[in-house]
Amino acid sequence: MQIGAALLERIVSHAQRDFPNECCGVVAVRDGAAEAVHELENVQASPFRFEVDGLEVMRVLDEIEGSGAELGVLYHSHTRSEPYPSETDVNFAANWPGVEWLIVGVRKDGGEPSVRSYRIDDGVVTEVDIDVVASDLS
Repeated sequence: MQIGAALLERIVSHAQRDFPNECCGVVAVRDGAAEAVHELENVQASPFRFEVDGLEVMRVLDEIEGSGAELGVLYHSHTRSEPYPSETDVNFAANWPGVEWLIVGVRKDGGEPSVRSYRIDDGVVTEVDIDVVASDLS
């Protein structure tokens, strides 16, 4: 996936703002390039997991598809571990085949967050490159 620096910064800012709880959201993609970030509410308000309201997710997915884009990325933050998919993430990914999983590692000490992205297919985790471009594509 290709993503503009401003969109990636929006995701990182979301993770920092929601710390110490995990954040979550989705990224709309068109032709392999991110075009919009949709922040979602973690209704668990938990530092250990995230959960979203199903109606909110359906509304956002309808909006993305209505614009001619597609769901390309699910993102969330890890506040107590490295940005690598947990067993919970791997299990949840079974419901979202073909979607990238972008994870922001937010550090308790306020250090620089780290961002990594993965494909999770049939329980197999494969890291994928994040192609950050200087300006957002429109």
